[in-house]
Amino acid sequence: MLKIRLRRMGAKKAPFYRIVVADSRAPRNGAFVEEIGYYNPIAEPVVLNVDAEKARTWMKNGAQPTDTVRALLKKSGAID
Repeated sequence: MLKIRLRRMGAKKAPFYRIVVADSRAPRNGAFVEEIGYYNPIAEPVVLNVDAEKARTWMKNGAQPTDTVRALLKKSGAID
């Protein structure tokens, strides 16, 4: 099953996340199918950039967003 989830990047105590489509069995920072956006919670103001069209396409094809990513997609306006 494909999941839309966060992939942690950045330095220690300075997280930066990429929003990726990955197989649910792959490790958090392991192989992924496609990158659809990024999220920087440390920046002021918070930076959130999502390719809404790609997100909708992957969800239509069966990819399930995690709870956190679902909230971020709603915040960005990619989903209702």
